[in-house]
Formats: sequence, C-alpha cells, structure tokens
Amino acid sequence: MPEIPELEAMTQVLNRRAAGQTIVSAQVRIPLVVRRPAKDEFVETLTGNRLLTSRRHGKYMLLRLESGHVLAVHLMLTGRLQLAPPTEPMPKRTSWLLTLENDAELRYFDQKLDGKTYLVREDELSLIPRFDQMGPDVLAPELTFDVFRQRIRRYPGQIKRTLVNEAFVAGIGNAYADEILFEARVYPFNKTRDLSEEQLRAVYEAVGRVYAWAIPIVAERMGETIDEKVRDFLKVHRKGGEPCPNCGARITEVTPNKRITSYCRTCQPGGFATA
Repeated sequence: MPEIPELEAMTQVLNRRAAGQTIVSAQVRIPLVVRRPAKDEFVETLTGNRLLTSRRHGKYMLLRLESGHVLAVHLMLTGRLQLAPPTEPMPKRTSWLLTLENDAELRYFDQKLDGKTYLVREDELSLIPRFDQMGPDVLAPELTFDVFRQRIRRYPGQIKRTLVNEAFVAGIGNAYADEILFEARVYPFNKTRDLSEEQLRAVYEAVGRVYAWAIPIVAERMGETIDEKVRDFLKVHRKGGEPCPNCGARITEVTPNKRITSYCRTCQPGGFATA
C-alpha cells in the first residue's frame, strides 16, 4: 500500500504536470473501483472539467476540480496512479483514465481491484464512508504533542495497532509505523497505557523525523514515475534477519494478526510478540 511518502511524491508530480489541465475525455473501464457516483455521471462530470491542485489527506489523494468537485482516490493495497502518454501500454486492470489536454493520460490501475474512487463536491466529503471518522492527519500542524497524548488515551491497545488506526490519526501505514517505533526505540507490542510520558513524546517526535527523512528520498527516487513504490531504503521494515543499522543485532520479523512487523529486540526491548 502506498504510504505518506509515496502519496506526497504523487501529489507533487500531479501539481506540476496536471494542475490546470482540462480533461478532454474520461473512461471507466472497470466500474468496481468507482464507488460514487454511477459510471455515466462520473464520466459526464469529469469530461470538460479542469483539474486544479491536488493534496493528500490521510491515505486519500484529493484532486480538486474547477466545478467544485473532488476526485478522492484511496489506493488501498495495490492501486496506483500513472501519468503516461497515450502511446505507453496500459497496465493490466486499468480501471479508469482521464485524457488531459496536454495529451497525457492520468490512469488508475489496481491488481486486486480493492481501491476506491469517489467523485463528490468539495463540501460533501462526508459522503465518503468513514471519511469524517478519521483522526487528524498525522502531519497536520494542529496535531501537537498535547493533542497526540490526549487522543492516544482513547486507544489502550498495542502502540503499533494504534498508530495505524486511522481513527486515532490519519495516514500512518504498516511500513512507516515500524520505522517510527524503531526511531523512537519503542517495542511495537507495548500497550499505549503502559508507555511513559517520555516514550509517548519519543513516538510523537519520531513521526516528524521519519517523514522528514523519507519524503524527499521517495520524491527523488520516484521522479515523474508516480506508480512506483520505493521502500528499499527503510531501516527495519521487511529487513528481518538483517543487521540492525544501530546496534548490529538481527532484526526480528513477525506476523501477528497477519500484519508484518519488523523491529530490533535490542533497540526496542520488550516482551515476545504473540499471534
């Protein structure tokens, strides 16, 4: 699943290359991923419309349109956006595409077809299921440490589960939860209620440091190719058995609840994970 660094890189590219472009035509090839509205209304509303700026909120890409609508895209596990010339072969399971006046095509493709696309008016984002139930975006300035600490009291479970719970804060995915907890030196299976004030602050501050480090790396590596996923530079996630970059001990990788969790038992001391 693309996470914040990939989504931020996509946003930058869309704002450079697609903002201000009129949509010459729209096609829905696999209607399953277009959750709202119906196919014909989706095509009619987009055709002749003009793309304005794009932004990210949580794991949603929000593409603003001149008509006052927003094209809201949640890529889920295998969804990807692609900006390509019409001559470039279309990826398998391309679900919809927009042809822009500069002849580029904005395409959405999805191997598992579990992504979600909504076209709603900007003042009707609440029509997207659970959109209003998301917590503040994890990179929003209003998410101060005091707000973070107050909100986390509502979630007494394991700290990693809490971080990836979009009702707590929006945007943290599985991979970067591992990186944040490694940076904070906090055991991922500790209960939030058992964390000290110092540990909570360490997690909060690690969020900013990890994303400030990762976002420019991903943006540079992705370049203009927004359908790529760049993860090989991460320090612990999916690095099970490799040496910890801090202490040299072997990184542990476990899959409780079918979610891969990678951490260093030396740098992040705690008990043993159970499935």
